[in-house]
Formats: sequence, structure tokens, C-alpha cells
Amino acid sequence: MTKRCDFAIINRSFWPKSKIIGEALLQLAEKSAENHKVSVITQSDVDLKAELANAGRGECVVLRACKARSNSATHLVWRIVDALIFMLWTFWSLVLTRPKKVYISTDPPVLVPFIVFVYAKLFRASYVYHLQDIHPEAANIIIPLNKWVYKVLRRMDAMVMRNAEAIVTLTYIMREVIIERSKTNAPIYLVDNPATFGEGSNDSIEKQPGLVFTGNAGRLQRIPLLLDSIRAYYQQGGSLPFVFAGGGVFSGEIAKLSDEFEQVSYLGVISPNEAQALNSCYEWALLPINDEVTKFAFPSKTSAYLTSGVSILSICSSDTSVGKWVKENGYGFNVAPNPTELVKALFAIEGREIEPAKFDNTELIQKLSIDSFVESLNRIVFEK
Repeated sequence: MTKRCDFAIINRSFWPKSKIIGEALLQLAEKSAENHKVSVITQSDVDLKAELANAGRGECVVLRACKARSNSATHLVWRIVDALIFMLWTFWSLVLTRPKKVYISTDPPVLVPFIVFVYAKLFRASYVYHLQDIHPEAANIIIPLNKWVYKVLRRMDAMVMRNAEAIVTLTYIMREVIIERSKTNAPIYLVDNPATFGEGSNDSIEKQPGLVFTGNAGRLQRIPLLLDSIRAYYQQGGSLPFVFAGGGVFSGEIAKLSDEFEQVSYLGVISPNEAQALNSCYEWALLPINDEVTKFAFPSKTSAYLTSGVSILSICSSDTSVGKWVKENGYGFNVAPNPTELVKALFAIEGREIEPAKFDNTELIQKLSIDSFVESLNRIVFEK
């Protein structure tokens, strides 16, 4: 018989596959289990109970894992189907474990948070809603939704926001959007996404000229614009190296560019620690992002870039939250999202007309640590 719990953590991504957020949520579960009965509701393509047992992790944590059927590169329709399956799994798992308090994020968005809202109403529970992205707005930018579906999803998510005990998000702009859309009176806390620290985080490593991109090469990252601009830069005589690592829908296009130009390298999917070390080797990191989505999300790779001490070349309009953040904090240089301006910026970097940023990442390493992230969530959930 399934044990009833005090606290449930719900997130589709989890340890060991999710090396950062998944690890952080496992640590939150372990920390919470010291004083509470805790369950984790998640998805996985491996036997999570066996993995936890082999690693000596997750003691006293009740695990409810549904089979994973999609990822970030999967067709959107199948991802929606998978989210519906996970939604039903989540509701059944909540009914079985009957937690008094729930942590729910936007992985996956809208549907699963809404089912947590329904559960909370039926069983008089409370929940903390962590909006790392705001949907359906962010999804609508990738693939425009039917206007009626869009309106229904917005209203559903606004209900979840209004009834949350507390909300966690990333930026002041996202907080403003949440308040404007939902009229929520729930307290809203800003918590940065954590990063992991590999050997390459050492600030004493001498950085070489060049630009690196680590993370998801997805639909919101302006990858076609970036690749076309790199091609034009080389055709006009540019020589800086570009190194890409990570998966995503445009990974095949990146691989083709690496075949076309010897200065471009594509390393495929690597671990967060390897990405951290790679970031630390170069003077510049690429941060292309769709302008509109900056109202509803903030690139998670920024934490890894900052803790590596690498300068950021953001590619978006200067009046976006990302463009302002890079400029106001002195983390690098922002360039408008058009090929002419980007090629010009690349030549300016090559000619040292744009110098790498100089900032102390010592405090950032602590601020963006998994430990700090876990402490923040634990305080919000149990103490406030």
C-alpha cells in the first residue's frame, strides 16, 4: 500500500538524466525527507528505483515514476500526448499519496500544473508553482496555437497562478507578466536556475579566442540566423573558431556547418560538467534568443556561462530582458538579431574592437550553485 505523504515534488525531468535541475530536486526531496514524508512524481526511461538504490540516494523518498515517451526534439503533437499521459499519472499518484503540499514546475506546462490545482481543491492541499517558463505564450511562439485553445490554456494557467500558495520565477519581467495575466495575490519569489561546476570553472584557465555554444539548439534560439551569419562571416574572411555542444532540433544543421568549415566544431551532447569546462576555455559564449520569448522565459544556459567566467554575446534586441541584463551587468555584448549586425560584431570581436567582459564570478558560483537553489526552494516551500 502506498504511503501517504506530507510533500510531493512533481517534475518530468529528474535525476540521473537531468544533471542539474533533476539533481537539485533530488536533493530537495532528500533534504525534505529529514522532517517530512516526501514523494517524487516524475518520468524516466530507466528504472529509477534501481538507479537510486545503486547510488545510495533517495532514502525515505517515495518514488512514482511514469515511463518517458518524448524529449525536447520530439514532435510537438507527441509531446502533448505524453504530457496528457503524465497528467493522468500525476493525478492518480497524488490521490494515492495524498500530500498536504506540492511543488510543481512548468515541466511539462499548463496541463500538469492544472491537475495539481484540481487536486489541491479536492483534497484541501496547497502548492508552490515554479514558472521557469510562462505558457502557453512560450509554446505559442514556437508553433501558433488555435486561438480558442490558446485562450483556454491561458485561463487554466491563470487559475493555477491565482490559487498557488507561492510562485517562483526567474526575472522581474516574468513576475510582471504573471501578475498582469493572472491578477494573483500569491507571493512571487525570484530564484535563478542553478549551474553545475566542473574543473573548467577555474578562473585561472587561460581563455582562447573563439565562441562557444552549449545547451539546447532549439526553436527559440535563433539557430538558423546564427548559422547563416557564421557562414557569411567565413565567406567574408573571418577566422575565429566556433564550438557547439548539445542537442536539439537544429543539431543536424550545426553538424552540416561543421562539415562545411573546419573552424566550426560540433561535439554533440555532452555532460553539464564537460559543458562547464568547455565554456571556460573560450573568451565568448553565444546566447541567441527569440525576442518575444524573453517576456516568458530566460535562457537556462546563462547560469553555466556566468559560472564559467565566459563573456556573453547575446543575440536579441537591446530592449529585451536578456539584452538589458547583459549590458547592465557588464557580462558581455549584445547585438541586434540580424545577419549584418552579427557579422559586424564577429569581426569586431576578432579585431579586439569589442573586448571580452571582465567580471568576478566568485560570488556568482555560490549564488548559482545547486546548494543555493535547494536552500531557496526549501525556504519558500516550508518557511517563507
